[in-house]
Amino acid sequence: MQNRSFRFLDVLIGFFVAVLLISNIASSAKIVHVGPFVYDAGTLLFPLSYIFGDVLTEVYGYSVSRRVIWIGFATLLLMSVLLVIVGGLPADADWLGANNFGQEAYNKILGLTSRIVAGSLAAFWVGSFANDFIMARLKVITKGKWLWVRTIGSTLIGEGVDTLVFVLIAFAGTMPNNVLWSIVWSNYVFKVGVEVLFTPLTYAIVNKLKRVEQIDYYDRDTDFNPFKVTA
Repeated sequence: MQNRSFRFLDVLIGFFVAVLLISNIASSAKIVHVGPFVYDAGTLLFPLSYIFGDVLTEVYGYSVSRRVIWIGFATLLLMSVLLVIVGGLPADADWLGANNFGQEAYNKILGLTSRIVAGSLAAFWVGSFANDFIMARLKVITKGKWLWVRTIGSTLIGEGVDTLVFVLIAFAGTMPNNVLWSIVWSNYVFKVGVEVLFTPLTYAIVNKLKRVEQIDYYDRDTDFNPFKVTA
């Protein structure tokens, strides 16, 4: 499979990276409170990255999804480092405006702290690999049946780990515990809910890709070492 070219793999990677970067910027920009739910704004889009992970693992296999995770990790790290560097560079006086307005606006939206960067990177890495590993193993165990069991089951674990790791690293000690756990609970429920809601679309995309790409990979003999980037 290493030498095969696929029609839609590069498209999936492009959208996956876009979802990852946009959702992480939104996460630092605003905390949303709607009804009983309290979550960072990036939660509106971030669950789609797990759906992409499900599709990639289901169709192309764990080795491909593992490479995509590392691509996403590298781009997220690059964006985070650049935003921190830009935030620390001397600013033009006209841009700063009165009362340092420009810098304060930048810091509020793009001024990532070391804890948010560390939380985002750690949560994405651990959660994504947990999700894709479970997805791949369940496909073999179920002999390719019950896709909904694999997508939802892997999300329950992956999103749970992702949410807990990010919130604890990024925000623990900076806000009351009741708000902290409200964010964890709200994020988790919303993310899993999106996975369930998008299940029919996931089925349609997976079936289409398997037919067009002529592949339906089973990870029977796969080395699941997350640090092995090559197939």
